[in-house]
Amino acid sequence: MDCEDCVRKVKNVLSGVKGAKSVDVDLKQQKATVTGFVEPKKVLKAAQSTGKKCEIWPYVPYSMVSHPYAAGVYDKKAPPNFVRATTDPAVAHLDPVEEQYSLMFSNENPNACNIM
Repeated sequence: MDCEDCVRKVKNVLSGVKGAKSVDVDLKQQKATVTGFVEPKKVLKAAQSTGKKCEIWPYVPYSMVSHPYAAGVYDKKAPPNFVRATTDPAVAHLDPVEEQYSLMFSNENPNACNIM
């Protein structure tokens, strides 16, 4: 996307996808975000109909991955506070022992330990 006309065109096409509640286009990051109950494949197909190069955004917020510095997840090209999405259960979720230790030092746990 190069100009505001491209942004408007992409926004209009993506707004027409069934289930889309809002569409936000970030010209700087070259990213369009569709919010609502939509199927990713339908959004991708609609975006491709504009003639622009499209792909599903490969990054998720840093807080959604248990091990954000693991190989295959950490990406130097990712925007700030984002890491690459993964389906590997060893990286995406804490095992029971790790979860126990993370809860021990959690701010949400009133009986948690504090280290100063």
